[in-house]
Amino acid sequence: MPPAADLLTRPPRLPLVAPSILSADFGRLADDCGRLLADGADLLHLDVMDGHFVPNLTMGPALCRSVRAALPDAFLDVHLMVTDPAMFVAPFAAAGANHITFHIEAVEPAGVEPLIGRIRDAGMTAGLAINPPTPVERLLPFVESPDLHLVMSVNPGFSGQAFIGGVLDKVRTLSPRLRPGQRLQMDGGLSPVNARDVRQAGCDVLVAASALFGLPREARAGAVDALRGGPSRL
Repeated sequence: MPPAADLLTRPPRLPLVAPSILSADFGRLADDCGRLLADGADLLHLDVMDGHFVPNLTMGPALCRSVRAALPDAFLDVHLMVTDPAMFVAPFAAAGANHITFHIEAVEPAGVEPLIGRIRDAGMTAGLAINPPTPVERLLPFVESPDLHLVMSVNPGFSGQAFIGGVLDKVRTLSPRLRPGQRLQMDGGLSPVNARDVRQAGCDVLVAASALFGLPREARAGAVDALRGGPSRL
């Protein structure tokens, strides 16, 4: 695994697999996450929910700090599903996050670019996410701005939901518009069954929760390879 700081932007542009720790065993979180990284996963995805933007309450900077302490070389990809993402930038930077993605639905258009800049100024890469019901046109004015775009393939809030295949049209719209060096991520209901369609549509960062953590440990390495489309990794 390359140094965490340049994982998203370092060539070659191979697909990355990001286990969502929302489905991990929180009683053995460091062990569960560390074993998946050893099995070939590339980064850890932290789903942060505030109980307002989505109807669930999950993790915060303290958990991020604990994961960083236990896994100092891991790339920590924080996905903010919160009403006020700006207030979490400094706390997650201090907790050791490498990347923060926020939602286009949570920020007024005039605030998108300043928030991307604020995340980068804090030493992290920045991402912009979109929910299934939101028209992809909301992202297009900012298509070249973040380091990563995240297309949600479930309505955010809970792990284990069914994949919404129609969102692949958003990926096909975004993919040819990306500048060199940008990543395109998908999160929600991904599994080896639909991963090929997701990759072919243009995504190169695949988030999976129960499709990885829900498996017996001896089966997880094979699932990582299946999500990526082969055993190659950075």
